[in-house]
Amino acid sequence: MAAEGNSMLRPRDAADVAEIVRAHPRALEPMGGGSKRSIGRPVDADPLDLAALSGITEYEPAELVLTARAATPIPAIREALAANGQRLAFEPPDFAALLHGDGVPTLGGVLSANVSGSRRVSAGAARDHFLGCRAVAGSGEEFRAGGKVVKNVTGYDLPKLLAGSWGTLAVLTEVTVRVAPAPETETTLVIEADDAANAVEMLTAALASSHDVSAAAYDPARGCLLRLEGFGPSVAARAAGVLEALRPPGVERLDAVASSALWSDLGSAAALAERPFVWRIGVPPSDAPRVLDAIAPRQFLLDWGGGLIWAALDELDVGRVRGALPTGHATLWKAPVAERSAAAVFQPQPAGVAAIAARVRAALDPAGKLNPGRMA
Repeated sequence: MAAEGNSMLRPRDAADVAEIVRAHPRALEPMGGGSKRSIGRPVDADPLDLAALSGITEYEPAELVLTARAATPIPAIREALAANGQRLAFEPPDFAALLHGDGVPTLGGVLSANVSGSRRVSAGAARDHFLGCRAVAGSGEEFRAGGKVVKNVTGYDLPKLLAGSWGTLAVLTEVTVRVAPAPETETTLVIEADDAANAVEMLTAALASSHDVSAAAYDPARGCLLRLEGFGPSVAARAAGVLEALRPPGVERLDAVASSALWSDLGSAAALAERPFVWRIGVPPSDAPRVLDAIAPRQFLLDWGGGLIWAALDELDVGRVRGALPTGHATLWKAPVAERSAAAVFQPQPAGVAAIAARVRAALDPAGKLNPGRMA
């Protein structure tokens, strides 16, 4: 292992990671590609650069299972899967444009943050595809959890617990995920909508239909966006069925290339990149129009059929944003360092949940060594 400039620690392998976690005297900030370092509260810790832990270690296309070291870049994963006509169904987003960063998302980082793209509404969250892992707890103990086959359910709970923990419980060193066949083609229907309320009605109707809409969003600059994927004739027939059911006043059809590019940008909220404050808000879709009226953002996007709101503001107003939620959660996804240092970036937990979370942290990271305070 090596340490260079500003106490950067660079383990060569999982054994190095465990040694550093056990022996290093200061707190540690695990990082793979560094693409999400600016999300959450700033951490007073020495960076633990996991870049050397990269590469696919096992891939069984026939079994729909892939294992890779945690810092393997998502583009490398996509390339390997595409060569076999497969993909990550949860569509991991890349927030480089939104956050003005140059880091590359990694498989371990995506799972640690439990971030999913627009297909989450039909394919599930990242954690739903997280089968197993090798990791190092904050105590320095190496452990393995979960499995490498889709049918094995033993030990699944710990990977699902680590998903969304943002590196505060353990350092992932290797992960196993379920993969899925890629569709032959896709199309997106762009449909006129009067406002968010009208849009949510259409998105809800489309998702509830029998036409297997795989993603449903609303961009006020374009309209309602409905994606259909599969074999060409099936996509064409289902698109016609959606239009017959909704009878929209106007529609544009995007081909596969344009459709893929649109959802890559939308899932990453790239359109909000010029705003200084961006909130990621999860609500029941039916609440989205009322929440938007209460927050009155300068710009917004709706994804997941209205269940995910990306709200962009020109000032930080935590009370206004969280006070607008009858239920759900709001995460301050983008903000200057000073505001992230002072605000509760992640949604505060109810007392009972916070107590359980504290016990889990005490069991896995008793000294509070990994990303301390990041999720405060």
